[in-house]
Amino acid sequence: MKREDDFNERRKHLANLSEEELENRFWELAEKIVDPLVDLAENNTTPSIERSVLLRMGFSSLEANAIANGAVDRGLLGKGAGHIVYILAKEKNMEIREVGLKLAEGELWDDAIAIFKGGER
Repeated sequence: MKREDDFNERRKHLANLSEEELENRFWELAEKIVDPLVDLAENNTTPSIERSVLLRMGFSSLEANAIANGAVDRGLLGKGAGHIVYILAKEKNMEIREVGLKLAEGELWDDAIAIFKGGER
C-alpha cells in the first residue's frame, strides 16, 4: 500500500511564515508538548526520589530512608524531604545534618507539620 503524498496540503498553513516565525512556532509547540511533563515533575515525587535528594545532602541510606518514610507517614512527602530538612534547619537555626538526624529519630515532626501543613511552604 502506497501512502498518498499530502505534504503540500498539510503545510499550507505554514507556507507563508518566515524562518523566524517558523522557529517561534516550533518552540511554541515544543513547550506545549513538555508542559505536562514539567507539571508532573513539579507536582509529584516518590520516596525513592526523596531518598536520592537526601543522599546528596550527605545523609546515609538508612538516615535518608527514615526521613523519607517519616515524611510519607505524615503526608508531607509532596513537600520534598530535603526541603523539609532545609526549611526546618533555617527555622530552628540548626545545622542541616542535625535536623535530618533528629527527623530520622522521630523528633521535630510536629514542627514540620506545623510549618508545612499550614500551606506556608
